[in-house]
Amino acid sequence: MVDAVSERLSLLVDLASLVTREVELDVLLGAAGERLAEALGADRATIWLIDSAAGALISRIGSLPSGPPLRLPVGRGIAGFVAREGTPVRINDPRSDERFDASVDRATGYLTKAILAAPIRERDDGPIRGVVQILNPASGSFDDDDLRYLCALCTQLGRALALTTLRADSGAAGLVLRGPFNRIVGTSAPLADVYLRVDRAAKSDATVLLRGATGTGKGLFARAIHANSKRQTGPFVVVDCTTLPKELVESELFGHERGAFTGADRRVPGKVELARGGTLFLDEIGDLPLESQGKLLRFLQERVFERVGGRTTQEADVRIVCATHQDLEAHVATGRFRADLYYRIRVVEIVLPSLAARGGDERLLLAEHFAALYASRYDRPPPVLTEAARSHLLAHDFPGNVRELEHWMESAVVLSDDGILDVPSFPPARHSLRVERTQVPVKPRNSGEVRGEEVVLERDLPLDEAARRYAVATLAASKGNQSEAAKRLQIGRARLARLLRGE
Repeated sequence: MVDAVSERLSLLVDLASLVTREVELDVLLGAAGERLAEALGADRATIWLIDSAAGALISRIGSLPSGPPLRLPVGRGIAGFVAREGTPVRINDPRSDERFDASVDRATGYLTKAILAAPIRERDDGPIRGVVQILNPASGSFDDDDLRYLCALCTQLGRALALTTLRADSGAAGLVLRGPFNRIVGTSAPLADVYLRVDRAAKSDATVLLRGATGTGKGLFARAIHANSKRQTGPFVVVDCTTLPKELVESELFGHERGAFTGADRRVPGKVELARGGTLFLDEIGDLPLESQGKLLRFLQERVFERVGGRTTQEADVRIVCATHQDLEAHVATGRFRADLYYRIRVVEIVLPSLAARGGDERLLLAEHFAALYASRYDRPPPVLTEAARSHLLAHDFPGNVRELEHWMESAVVLSDDGILDVPSFPPARHSLRVERTQVPVKPRNSGEVRGEEVVLERDLPLDEAARRYAVATLAASKGNQSEAAKRLQIGRARLARLLRGE
């Protein structure tokens, strides 16, 4: 009995974190269904979601026998009744209940003996998102405690779903599928091939190279590959190659022994060791110093390495995912990147489309997604985009891609008191380095690279704010490319990120 109570409490605590992972949504909610069945000591759990576009319940997610997804009109069967009325149901003899629809049993070959069902919604008076249906408990029947627990769990599930890409318009019943992978929004044709390649790559241990401009979501897709692979329970370790000083690259990747260099007072494991059994994500691998590329190549070929200052050869079972926005072929031609390393990392190549290539409809879909996300985070009113705001979003080219759009929507939500997002709520679209209402011109570092334009700063400006504006101007001159901006400023990307945040 204690174990059953513990399992139920554990599921209530873990559900939100389970549903907000980057895994494929079918797999993710299928796992949630299995946990539900275990917690209630039942044979099966089905998560029916209301497809707001079709106006029907879809059982594509849940612990069902293999086969095509099942569909029910809202109102048919026990699940349809709960979806329409919003009333939980407990039936220990379904065939004596006129609401029971035996067609699902006939389609699946399953014999339903007892049913417990409750609506999924974020709050008691909120719109219904779907129905959780639990079937055939080991005890033979469900009791009142089971019903109360399922109702509490459905509320938790509704809140968790609100954090995923299974999101609906404010106040509307049902859900809209905004992409097959949780936390990745997009249904446009350019993303279809990306989803297919990510899904297939995740099922193997092959090295993956993600290519795309800054802000297209390379890190998010890298996590999706890991989360949908057999290594999903292992660590996901990130190495930002733009922030690694030449002198410390090998120590960062492979670790070092005590006494390996001045200040090395203890043994420190590298990122490769920390990623054992999981995935090592080498972000912006095009910035890896040439001097260290040979050591990485050896590891990729043999999966062995030595710590700096060590003599013992170590092994590490690690999956490698790389990302870059750079023209690696040009770097190979000029000798900045090893050709043998290039071919070693380019096993499965996935090219991410720019935001512009994904189309205007997707831009607005993403804008609405980010607006709802930040309105919830900052406890602001439900956001509504005006027609002028929509036109403005479609007119801007967003050189920073999805990341820039996300920052625009966060700014709009923060600056809007009533939830109406209009053009004045957006950051100004700056296409030059000049800062308005300024008096003191300052030449940026490497001014030849920014074509001699000036950053103009006010007199008596606080140093932190001056540094932030200087960083923003350099980023604008770099067309939103953070790696390029960091190079011009001669700092790492992490430092640049802090400057842009005003830290």
